[in-house]
Amino acid sequence: MRLEILQVPGCPHVALLEHRLENVLADRRLEVRISHRVIDDPADAADAGMTGSPTLLVDGADPFAVPGLVPSVSCRLYPAEGGGVGGAPSVAALRQALHTAAADTVDEPADGRGNCCSAGTAAESPLAGLGEWRDAARPQTPAERAVHHAILRAFANRGEAAEEAELDSVAAEFGEPGRRVLDRLHAADVIRLDPAGRIASAYPFSPSPTPHRVRIGGGAVVYAMCAVDALGMSAMLGVGVVIESADPVTGGRITVTVHGESAVATPATVVVFVGAEAGHGPSAETCCTSLNFFTDHATARSWADEHPQVGGIVVDLADATRLGATIFGGTLTT
Repeated sequence: MRLEILQVPGCPHVALLEHRLENVLADRRLEVRISHRVIDDPADAADAGMTGSPTLLVDGADPFAVPGLVPSVSCRLYPAEGGGVGGAPSVAALRQALHTAAADTVDEPADGRGNCCSAGTAAESPLAGLGEWRDAARPQTPAERAVHHAILRAFANRGEAAEEAELDSVAAEFGEPGRRVLDRLHAADVIRLDPAGRIASAYPFSPSPTPHRVRIGGGAVVYAMCAVDALGMSAMLGVGVVIESADPVTGGRITVTVHGESAVATPATVVVFVGAEAGHGPSAETCCTSLNFFTDHATARSWADEHPQVGGIVVDLADATRLGATIFGGTLTT
C-alpha cells in the first residue's frame, strides 16, 4: 500500500497526521510505503490532487475527498471525533480508510484468479473452482491458525462470533496483537471483517442470519454463508448437523440432515446450485449468495435462467455434500 502525504512547506499538521498513522499501523501487518511531496504552487497542487495541506493519498486516491474541495496550497481541515474540526483525519477515519483500501486490494487479486466458482486453468467446473479457491484461502502461520480455530470454535460452541479480547489472548501466545492477525486473515479471505473491524463472516459461519440455519449436534444454532458451507459443517466438527433452508423460487421448506459426507434431504429431490457472479472478489461477495438449495432441478434451472449474470451448474446433493466435506473437513486439524 502506498501512502503519500502532500503538504505545503512547514505544514504544522503533518506531524499530527504522521503520529495518527503510526497508531493505526502499529497493530496492522501491512506493507506500507510512506512518502512526502512538498508543494508550494497552485498548479502543482491541482496536478497532484492536493486540496489543502496535508492531503493523504492512499494508493494514489484521496479517501477523504468531499464535494466542494478544490486544489489549494492552504491548510486543510478535517472532521474531528466528537465534533469540530482538526488538522488531520482522526485515528478512526484513518483506520477505516486503510481497511477499505486493503479490502479493495483483495477484491482484485494480483495473481489473475477468477472468482471463487469460476473455472480457471486448473478448474474444469465451478465445483473444482470453489474447491481450489477455498483451499487457497488458508491460515499460513501458527498464530493465524490458532486465532482462526478460536473463531470457528466460538461459532460452533456458542453460536456467535468470538470476542476481540478472547482473540487477543490467543494471538498474545504467539507475541502478536490480535488485530494484526485478524487483518491478515481478512486479506487472505480466510475471514471477512466489516469496516469497524468486526467479524462479518468466518467460512462456513455467518454472525448474521442467512437463508441457511444449522443446528449442530442438537446444540448451538448457527447460520451458514451458503449451502455448501452448511453441508461442510458436519465434516469439520465431527458431529451431525440439521440444515433448514428454503427454495429461493418457491419458498418451499428444505431440511437436510448431514453426517460427514452423507446427507438426506426432505424433499428427497433437493439439489444445489453452485455458481458465482462474474468478476473478482472474496467468496462472501461473489459466491455465497449464489450457492443455494433448491427443491428440484426445475426450480434451480428456473432461478438460473432468471439470473444470467450468475454462472454455475446444478449438482445433486451427494456431490455438493462431498464438496463441502472436502473444503471444510480438515479445517480444525490443520
